[in-house]
Amino acid sequence: MSQPTRRTTRRAAALASVQTSSSLSTEEPVTKKKKSVKKHQSPVEDIEEAPIPAKETKKVPALSARLVEQWDNIKKMRETADAPVDQMGCHMLADPLAEPKVFRFQCLLALMLSSQTKDQVTAAAMHRLREKGCNIETILNYPEDELGKLLCPVGMYKRKAMYIQKTAVILRDSFEGDIPQSAKELCELPGVGPKMAHLLMQIAWNKVEGIGVDTHVHRIVNRLGWIKTSTPEQTRVKLEDMLPREEWESINKLLVGFGQQRCLPVKPQCSGCLNKDICPSSTAKTRKPRT
Repeated sequence: MSQPTRRTTRRAAALASVQTSSSLSTEEPVTKKKKSVKKHQSPVEDIEEAPIPAKETKKVPALSARLVEQWDNIKKMRETADAPVDQMGCHMLADPLAEPKVFRFQCLLALMLSSQTKDQVTAAAMHRLREKGCNIETILNYPEDELGKLLCPVGMYKRKAMYIQKTAVILRDSFEGDIPQSAKELCELPGVGPKMAHLLMQIAWNKVEGIGVDTHVHRIVNRLGWIKTSTPEQTRVKLEDMLPREEWESINKLLVGFGQQRCLPVKPQCSGCLNKDICPSSTAKTRKPRT
């Protein structure tokens, strides 16, 4: 049997090289095709598949066992849902039978009136407004001083009457008679801050963009030792960093009711609180028996 010549060897090597190159070129288009599909995937489908926008998928730190226990205890104490906020909170004051734009406008008014005002007073003022027709047109038809009289004794009722009418003009001229659909735009309205904006997004648009932090929420989470902050806005930022997103919607109403009934601003009723032994601010800790 004759030995392969140098020319034959080179030809075989060249053929093998061509075959190898051919197999690589077959794989490359498949890889590129997959990348292309992924790159041009519909952004709408991506949003629908992801429950939380990408910018909000930051990692939430693990909560301490004490915090979880305190939170569970508050939920137990609020199971009856019989606090003023449950019966007369802003989510209860708009007319559910009104057309959607009017309903959302009334939700906004209720929140604007609620600042520095007890729920009972806010509810009474909203009742007076609704009796006379509560929509953008009727609000703008009032002389400012007459609107203020209708709002009295709501806290800062004269200033709120001015803010409400200015807001009504903005909504009529810039939002087709509706309210803005983002917390950022809501905060640009006269007299509307982050707390109102985030609560309104939940009530009016069924969207959760952040936590509504009022004086009750701010006071209670600091008393419990969850955070140490000086203002409600600082508290909002800290809470959004530490709490799972699924708790954002419920925390306001739970803690507001808890603050109205038990964790009062002055003389909190610590003796009947399930957290009395695990709250650093408790004045009724159970004394351990001497051993």
